[in-house]
Amino acid sequence: MGGNERSGRHAAPRRAARPTDSTPVDTTPLPILEHEARVTAPTGTTRGRAPVVPLLLLALGITAAVVAWGYLVHLAIDFGSLAREGETAAWWMVGLATLGAIACLFVAMILGTRLLARIRAGSAPAAPPRPPGGRRAAR
Repeated sequence: MGGNERSGRHAAPRRAARPTDSTPVDTTPLPILEHEARVTAPTGTTRGRAPVVPLLLLALGITAAVVAWGYLVHLAIDFGSLAREGETAAWWMVGLATLGAIACLFVAMILGTRLLARIRAGSAPAAPPRPPGGRRAAR
């Protein structure tokens, strides 16, 4: 029986012939085409990761919105104490500071969801869900 014997009509050889060490191997580099050079040129980011600058800008926007929210809440509390002492104009300031704080927190949440979406876009996709019912239902 030979080393390349087949067991059936469409079967592959049982053993592949091993290459010998005397086989010459061409080690010259292949020429890079212009299209390949454009595609593989470094752009400052690695493949599969989101660019860093937009992520930093989103994080800076979230930080600014949360700091502004905290300051406006502090102002609303201060104006609320003045309004309780009898300052009628302070009630308007409480309302404006409260609306501003709501808007800042809303902007921070929107920017946060955009930041998470960009971070998740650079990660590997999740595995598909398993079918319900286990192994017996899959039969």
